[in-house]
Amino acid sequence: MKNEINKIKNIWIGSEENGPIQGGTPEINDNSDVIVSFENGEKYVATFFTYQNIDWLRQKNQQTGECLNGKYFFATDLILIDKLNREEIINVINHLIKENEFFTSFDKIKE
Repeated sequence: MKNEINKIKNIWIGSEENGPIQGGTPEINDNSDVIVSFENGEKYVATFFTYQNIDWLRQKNQQTGECLNGKYFFATDLILIDKLNREEIINVINHLIKENEFFTSFDKIKE
């Protein structure tokens, strides 16, 4: 995959298709699955959360009782980001690839 890592075919961002999460604000208070497809057919997924969204989820969970009343938060393949938009996500993905951290940040989708 080393030679293929720079050959991204597509980046799918769920919030572009579905809008921000219920109660969220575009780019600022949102989270979204991101799927990176490479030309060799491999696909990888991670969930991007804004810093503000984590705080919003904590406060919501305190009210609903989820996650021990907001005492913890857990998500697999979580990546925190300032603003949830295509430009910022692509910058993060390119940085992770450059720093050889992509495969520890994203999970391979097994089909």
